[in-house]
Amino acid sequence: MRRALAFGALALTAAGCASTPPVQGTPPPQAKSELVRRLVESTVQLWSERADGGRRAASAVVVAADPATHRVWVVTALHFLEPRTQPQEIVARRPGQQSTVPVTIAHVDPASDLAILQVADVDVAPVKLKLTASLGDDILLVAFPWGRRFTVVRGIVSQIVPLDGILRIEGPARMIDASVTHGSSGGGVFDAYSGELIGIVESYRTAKIDVPGRTERPLEIPVAGETTIIHAPAIMALLSASGLEPFLPK
Repeated sequence: MRRALAFGALALTAAGCASTPPVQGTPPPQAKSELVRRLVESTVQLWSERADGGRRAASAVVVAADPATHRVWVVTALHFLEPRTQPQEIVARRPGQQSTVPVTIAHVDPASDLAILQVADVDVAPVKLKLTASLGDDILLVAFPWGRRFTVVRGIVSQIVPLDGILRIEGPARMIDASVTHGSSGGGVFDAYSGELIGIVESYRTAKIDVPGRTERPLEIPVAGETTIIHAPAIMALLSASGLEPFLPK
């Protein structure tokens, strides 16, 4: 079952992130810490307050900025905003901060499940996009699982977008093996060495398991290696179509 990740109920405990021992070829701790700090500066948390009292949470990545007009644009998964016919107030906040700033919907692409939002004046740094990845590339996933704690999870690229039905070794990334939960929609998937954005989280696949005594519904467990992302070329296409290319980082 494919599960979208934005969610409405927040009365849940946050999931933890297990540490992973270093492997050969990873950056030294100091370099890695600096990279994570840069990713924090490019990440925001989103909240949507619905007219019916519902509340949803998601993550977003800063992709463009115009210092002259103090405008900033972030990209997230469009399903976080659905249904758009229902009135909603959207706000954003930086990791570790309590204050929020208003957000407006700038551009959407239902075909790719992408939305570009304009955020009020906020001190953030846009990221560069990496249009091509390779199977096994190390990644860092930055998001707010369950709409709560800012979390960094490590993983690899587990699938490249097929070409004419043929699986490829290199190209736009389609899946990663990092585990995600509700509230991680729109979370940035970054190259673990350059910090460039290879995509954002869209959904994940689950397997249903019958548990004795749990008769109301089966337990759904995320399938390893099948967290689906919206790849960087799709993000770039929407940015270009929206006229935001001049505001991308050089």
